[in-house]
Amino acid sequence: MHCARVPSIKIVLSAPPQSPGRAMQLQQTVARPQVAARPQLAAAAPASQLQSAGATGVPAQQRHAARRTMRPVTCTAASPAAGETATKVVESGLPRTAVVGVLGGGQLGKMLGQEAAKMGIKLKVLDPTPSCPASVVAEQTEGSFRDPEAVKAFAQGCDVLTVEIEHIDAGAMQEVAQQSGLEVQPTPETMRVIQDKYLQKQHFQAAGVPLPEFREIKCSKCAEGAGRAFGYPYMLKSKKLAYDGRGNAVVRSEADIPAAVESLGGYDKGLYAEKWVPFVCELAVMVVRSRDGSLASFPVVQTIHKDSICWTTETPARVPAAAQKAAQVVAEQAVAALEGAGVFGVETFLLPDGSVLLNEVAPRPHNSGHYTIEACPSSQFEAHLRAVLGWPLGDTSLRVGASIMLNILGEAGGEEGERRAHELMGRAYAVPGASVHWYGKAGVAAQRKIGHITIVGKDNEECRQRLRAMDPTAADAIEAATSRVATELTQAGGSSGDGPAVGIIMGSDSDLPTMKAAAEVLEEFGVACEVTVVSAHRTPERMFEYARSAHKRGIRAIIAGAGGAAHLPGMVAAMTPLPVIGVPVKPAGAHLDGVDALLSIVQMPRGVPVATVAVGNAANAGLLAVRILASAEPALLQRMLAYQEGMTQTVLGKAERLEAKGWRDY
Repeated sequence: MHCARVPSIKIVLSAPPQSPGRAMQLQQTVARPQVAARPQLAAAAPASQLQSAGATGVPAQQRHAARRTMRPVTCTAASPAAGETATKVVESGLPRTAVVGVLGGGQLGKMLGQEAAKMGIKLKVLDPTPSCPASVVAEQTEGSFRDPEAVKAFAQGCDVLTVEIEHIDAGAMQEVAQQSGLEVQPTPETMRVIQDKYLQKQHFQAAGVPLPEFREIKCSKCAEGAGRAFGYPYMLKSKKLAYDGRGNAVVRSEADIPAAVESLGGYDKGLYAEKWVPFVCELAVMVVRSRDGSLASFPVVQTIHKDSICWTTETPARVPAAAQKAAQVVAEQAVAALEGAGVFGVETFLLPDGSVLLNEVAPRPHNSGHYTIEACPSSQFEAHLRAVLGWPLGDTSLRVGASIMLNILGEAGGEEGERRAHELMGRAYAVPGASVHWYGKAGVAAQRKIGHITIVGKDNEECRQRLRAMDPTAADAIEAATSRVATELTQAGGSSGDGPAVGIIMGSDSDLPTMKAAAEVLEEFGVACEVTVVSAHRTPERMFEYARSAHKRGIRAIIAGAGGAAHLPGMVAAMTPLPVIGVPVKPAGAHLDGVDALLSIVQMPRGVPVATVAVGNAANAGLLAVRILASAEPALLQRMLAYQEGMTQTVLGKAERLEAKGWRDY
């Protein structure tokens, strides 16, 4: 719903009462010094053309000095105050004493405030709800983040402006950035792109991010045309103000169109259609973007929804490593196509063939990243503050074996809903590794997010057992999802669960120094592999069983080392339907330098194909296996293209240095 404009701005402090003089001072409007306006931001462009918004406008030190003296300031006037120099964390970022202003004061603002307090950062929030959740840890200004005048007045007391909700007034943010030189992260242009989901789709499509098919819907003929183009069912969606299942309708037949359109407010509200995606599961990635455009990703989570609302997340996601890597690649590709700093929540679909499509992006901390508070060295909230202030992004890895997040959703309204929520919390407090977060919203409503519980443990199984002790239904849902994902991936020909996609075999462990290079390449591309010893001469039964069963276990390519007698690649290729890549290995003390192994591979009879690489070049065998898999996995194909581009740039760099220094000094 749209919030009404507020005629005035009222300051509500969560701290103890101040002196009357201090209270009067807080209620007064602070005159903002005039500074040079920032240039108009360019329209959104593909990732290759975008430049990071960076630290533009007037430096924070000048704004601090100007605010104290209340003298007009330009981009070249005033020098940093001594205190601000002392509180610098990094030279290019804002000082620790900089005030962070947040549009929105809900649970995300509250958790941002909790991290800010830990870091010694002052945080203010603008929110229309009296005593909003964030007000217990931050200074609240009562006012609507959709009211341009409220946003501009609020910004006067801040050094950087950011958001915890995307449904804000982007135009007001633009004016603030241009007229005062205030840092705005992410940029207003990014907020405009994200707010309109149809524009968001167009933007990411132009940047080459893989997406479901979509089209704009302006009338009944458009809606009927979508049915003919996409087939039924398809999704009908609102362009704006759609979240937690709101703003979406399933169109199962042409007869469903009028009711679906009416449920979304009519054609004039702005609608678009999206082709139905038969996804296996939903994967989410929190990506942090610095002001210079560099990226860091948190671990991939699998999300499970109840009534279209996020219910649980689990990390590590119980999908193949290649699928996790594909989700990360798509997420980072999407965030690289935006402007500005902060943390971005990226939701994706995993398809049965192992490929990943982008669903949507949120330019702020996200429900799917709550687990990071307990499970990562630097939470998504700390990472967001670091990014908008221009500080180092922090460690985004897991510091525990696994983690599950359970949303506390209102199971009923009023007192009954609150009683049930507290019963769940009581069970959680009795479980080791469980942490309860209560948001402090005014009242409990059905299906409303009122808190969450994070569970950490040594592995996924321990976390699931701990979840079962507090919510057996949620634990059953996670187990069922894991089983369904494994089944659907296997039926589609992909590898199931966390199983390997490539098998690396050799006749003796003495070949490992050569063959491990293949495993290292596969690891770099996020492709899971298994490495073992299978001798064609000493364990022929084991070789036979391995070759016959590999494809049934999800293996899609085999890399076989050819040592002394050099029979392993050919014998395995004769018994498996999978592609086999032979690696000629030069055995210790050999006199033929591996040439005998090479000749053995290339002289296989017709009907038993074996690929080969140069003697000892197991790395190329790994790359060839990646290319074989990439032919059916778009995300892996993109990584291979990026790898090739990296090699090109390496060669060009060497050529440039050689030409600049000359051959004598190179």
